[in-house]
Amino acid sequence: MSSNIYYPKKLKTILLVYVLFYLGMIVLIPFFALLNNSFQLDWHEFLGIIFHKRCLAAYKTSFLCSLFAALLNSFFGFIIAYSLVKFEFFGKRFFDSIIDFPFALPTAVAGLTYVDLYSQNGLFGRLLGLPLAYTKEGIVLVLSFVSLPFAVRTIQPVLQEMDPELEQAAISLGANPFQVLSYVIIPYLLPAWITAFTLSFARSLAEYGSVVFISGNLPYKTEIAPLIIAIKLEQFDKLGASAIGVFLLFISFVLLFILNYLEKWSNYNYEK
Repeated sequence: MSSNIYYPKKLKTILLVYVLFYLGMIVLIPFFALLNNSFQLDWHEFLGIIFHKRCLAAYKTSFLCSLFAALLNSFFGFIIAYSLVKFEFFGKRFFDSIIDFPFALPTAVAGLTYVDLYSQNGLFGRLLGLPLAYTKEGIVLVLSFVSLPFAVRTIQPVLQEMDPELEQAAISLGANPFQVLSYVIIPYLLPAWITAFTLSFARSLAEYGSVVFISGNLPYKTEIAPLIIAIKLEQFDKLGASAIGVFLLFISFVLLFILNYLEKWSNYNYEK
């Protein structure tokens, strides 16, 4: 809905200048600086860096683990959001508040905590037989932790705005809970669900601080792409790090473009 409030032209101009200046300083200038560094390499050098066997293995680990983490958060994030919106229970405010805990906790602390819990001698590793430290499963677990709030906080407000009469009308017409979920709730939530998956995936793909502890950083096994960039920077190979960064940005943009297209498509189909 468009606003009918009149804003002075000078105010709009000033605000637009501030927006462009802030976005330029924070986003555009660093982005073009990264591109400029990678352009100092010729085409063969650039391809040789980004398609090195070790880099390809790291890409695979990063993207697959981020994908699984986003899928887990899309599923469990919906269950958590639905429970917080639809049900009243003791401690609801507490559980609602701890959803944002990963935002406040330093990711390195999260990584160290999960290593301690899921190592061979850790609480879960020893008692429950889940030694997930230094494995890809452990990476997925940590990525699910750091990106869970993006899924829950994206789905939750959409559920809150959903008219309960939609579910009541379906039930009154004889629909069972599974049919209500399949034909009423999921179509209504699908755009937000895709957004939740996108944000969770993007956050997981960019994560470094927690993963570097629990992964064990084993080349060709549990090494992630951001770690390759960090290693190259430690070796003063700024051009190599920039090349890998540009490649990851390109792949991320392609995936986000596809997911945004799916979100708009689902919005269009629901409105029809």
